[in-house]
Amino acid sequence: MAQQAYVTETDGGGSGPERRTFGIRRLANRLTGGRLGDPRIWRRGLVTAALAVVLALVMVAHAYIPNRFGNLGSLTETFLPWLGLGVPVLLLAAAVRRSATALIAVLVPAVVWLNLFGGLLTDKAAGGGDLTVATHNVNADNADPAGTARAVAASGADVVALEELRASAVPTYEDALAPTYEYHSVQGTVGLWSKYPLSEIAPVDIKLGWTRAMRATVTTPRGPVAVYVAHLPSVRVKLEAGFTARQRDTSADALGEAIADERLERVVLLGDLNGTMNDRALNAVTSQMRSTQGAAGSGFGFSWPASFPMARIDQIMVKGVEPMSSWTLPQTGSDHLPVAARVRMDTQS
Repeated sequence: MAQQAYVTETDGGGSGPERRTFGIRRLANRLTGGRLGDPRIWRRGLVTAALAVVLALVMVAHAYIPNRFGNLGSLTETFLPWLGLGVPVLLLAAAVRRSATALIAVLVPAVVWLNLFGGLLTDKAAGGGDLTVATHNVNADNADPAGTARAVAASGADVVALEELRASAVPTYEDALAPTYEYHSVQGTVGLWSKYPLSEIAPVDIKLGWTRAMRATVTTPRGPVAVYVAHLPSVRVKLEAGFTARQRDTSADALGEAIADERLERVVLLGDLNGTMNDRALNAVTSQMRSTQGAAGSGFGFSWPASFPMARIDQIMVKGVEPMSSWTLPQTGSDHLPVAARVRMDTQS
């Protein structure tokens, strides 16, 4: 009798041992109450299924979302990883509706998200490296510039870039960083501090009318590297204009041109670009450089806002050197988190 309790009807009309179901089918049975044969579970949840398909299409085809309507495309790309939160919400809706159709549809955006961002969930950091760099938008209204400077220096970085420097606070940063960094230069509102000699220091024109970018050659024990520091203009969200970023986009193009003209093979870009690696508006820069976080970081490395990071707009990007690791540093008195990376520079012949 106990054995007969596990007998069920087979396709041939007879009876046989019930087969255990696994994976998607088992999940579907649980969510639909074991009613996969009920035609109603395929007709329910069509709205949820449609929303799942739309979510997948937005993630796959984000590059085709036009920017002419309030820069909607760039806005979507800035927060693209967060669209993944729609997957558990839709999964819950499919469970509540006990809809097999919705359940299957929700798998589509889940797979798309994993394809786009699944690699960021793993730790890609490797040991070694020759040079540690860090960058931090210190915030012009920072109430503790000395403490912020000491915190960044404590990271052990060989080269540190600071952005949004208020002129009145520059001496404080210089005094706090002097014990660690022998060489430094401040150009406008950005500055570079280094344990190694700096030369060929010059502002970089990013079409703003004042200086928010600079370039210097850092002569490391492994040879020279061109280091760029940049603070691109902020973006704004306005009710009447949407996501406005025209000036940021113009400056990004100018920065990309300067980097493209660089004569040194090894290049490091440090700064607040006010955009993520997914933002098409930064293509002039991102198309020719690698993100250390994307290549050798762990997780998304979100840096802004510091109290609840939602996007990585503070970037370390390289070409001609190999990223080995990348990470965020503890919060300071700024509204941004500092970010750091270690790279390997093979000796050039």
